[in-house]
Amino acid sequence: MPISAFTDRLNFARTEAVRRALSMNQDAVTASDLLFLEAWEAAPMADIAATLRAGQIRRANPALAAEIRAELSGKRPLSERATP
Repeated sequence: MPISAFTDRLNFARTEAVRRALSMNQDAVTASDLLFLEAWEAAPMADIAATLRAGQIRRANPALAAEIRAELSGKRPLSERATP
């Protein structure tokens, strides 16, 4: 995979938790799942397929899901806000 494609995925991440997870993994499918989970945590969808997918990803990555929720809820600042 070209390095630019990997860097672009990091730019799509809204939270530091997902950026960190993406930087450790260059698999396109995993990156898609992580970005999907982040988007779902930010704005849950009523679609059953999306809910099931998010649930599977959350069960596979409970600590990451908790970090994303904490960061999005304001308990921890988003990386953009943390930058001085």
